[in-house]
Amino acid sequence: MPARMPLNRFAAALAGAIALGALMGAAGPARAEEAPRRTLTITGTGEITTHPDIATVETGVLTEGKTAAEALAANTKAMNEVFKGLEAMKIARDDIRTSEFSVSPVYSQPPTRPDGAIEAPVIRGYQVRNQVTVTVRKLAELGATLDKLVSLGSNQLGGISFGIDKPEPLLDQARADAVKDALRKAKIYAGAAGVALGKIVTISESGGYAPQPVFAMKAMAMRDSAPVPVAAGTQKITSDVSLVIEIE
Repeated sequence: MPARMPLNRFAAALAGAIALGALMGAAGPARAEEAPRRTLTITGTGEITTHPDIATVETGVLTEGKTAAEALAANTKAMNEVFKGLEAMKIARDDIRTSEFSVSPVYSQPPTRPDGAIEAPVIRGYQVRNQVTVTVRKLAELGATLDKLVSLGSNQLGGISFGIDKPEPLLDQARADAVKDALRKAKIYAGAAGVALGKIVTISESGGYAPQPVFAMKAMAMRDSAPVPVAAGTQKITSDVSLVIEIE
């Protein structure tokens, strides 16, 4: 005959079972898994075409001398003339920025010896390069400015970039147009698919604005052309957006 459980142990077990049942009853049945949210991902583009209103010019002086001091003295003299000329053309000091300055040796390559051996190159002098970035805010005077720089002694012209001084308002307009374009496409897709558009879940942006380089040239090639003919063309400011929209 099996042994009987002591009364106190039976009472404790019964109380535990009742408490467990109460907890399970409070929790209720397991929640059903939510259906995945249906969305539509669409992109839109906004583009504004306008004329540039500033130009950036890379210009400077390259000099050479038997010693570094000689090359530096010649370069300093020539660059001072360039700075004076820029000041005379009413270009503000804030629109002139040194972009490169270097002093480097210039080597001569000895001829190959009859036995085929090549001797080490020797230093025959030094070069000093002083390069500045100049912002020209009157595009009508850009050609005359280039010609003036060369006549003042600038023998280095790296290139020209046209840009827009304050692109933010135009970029904001492109952003608004990009969102409108995306919503227009979304309505077409939703109508074709027989669904309704819900709220916008996310908006992400790409694209933007960057000055457009035009050309590179050697200053010496322009000595006989005054003023230098320059065409600014147009600039495009674009914005691309991606929308994630709920569909019903």
